[in-house]
Amino acid sequence: MNANDQGARRDRYHAIPRTLIFLRSSNPDSGAEEILLLKGAPNKRLWANKYNGLGGHVEADEDVYAAALREVAEEAGLTVTELTLRGVVNINTGSDENGQRPGVLMFVFVGKTAERHLQATAEGAAEWIPINEIRNYPLVDDLFEVVPRALADGKPFFGYYWPDATGKMCYRFE
Repeated sequence: MNANDQGARRDRYHAIPRTLIFLRSSNPDSGAEEILLLKGAPNKRLWANKYNGLGGHVEADEDVYAAALREVAEEAGLTVTELTLRGVVNINTGSDENGQRPGVLMFVFVGKTAERHLQATAEGAAEWIPINEIRNYPLVDDLFEVVPRALADGKPFFGYYWPDATGKMCYRFE
């Protein structure tokens, strides 16, 4: 198929692809199951001092899986060899004065690692958090819904986010 035949027209909905990754590991001292989250740097424009999964934008020359592996290496200094796609979320970012803004298509991955040594970056500091204590941390608000779905066994989940009249994001999952 020719590139011009892809149906990407300005009058259609556009979405920017992103990844969101959650790594699991057992704490060698306690044996507790932990999840790797990134505490946003205090000077970050978005999610300062809040915990989020690792992840970010997919570059034009990579697939979403390669982007997820790259983001883990960039944000935590870890090399993982296996990630599982657990969910896909379509995020409608609403409109601005020029009309519909591009949305976000978020690919949610989960993986395991035995590596525990982490590196801080300008994005923030990655931390191992006990899974059973995650609700006690200041999470980016959608993580309260996304993490349990991502860590659950079974088929992948699908979600849709949209802004209400005040701009606050609403969430629906299937």
